[in-house]
Amino acid sequence: MSPYDRKEAQVRQLLEGPHPAVPAGLAAAAAARGRRLLRRRRALRRFGWAVLWAGAAAFTVWAALRHPWATPPSHLSPPLEGW
Repeated sequence: MSPYDRKEAQVRQLLEGPHPAVPAGLAAAAAARGRRLLRRRRALRRFGWAVLWAGAAAFTVWAALRHPWATPPSHLSPPLEGW
């Protein structure tokens, strides 16, 4: 008998044998846990988007006030005036 046939026979024996009793509240407990996980995942996703939008808004306000794209004035030579 090959190892594949032996394993198949063991699986068939497990499937055909007596099945253990399922606890009464197992389905309700699994559904409640699933709802909690979904609620937690949804809250974390909303929090992440809120942080992302707050960061984008803060960056926009900072960029509007500081103008980081403008070159800073050079202080190496005096300004050229009176020519």
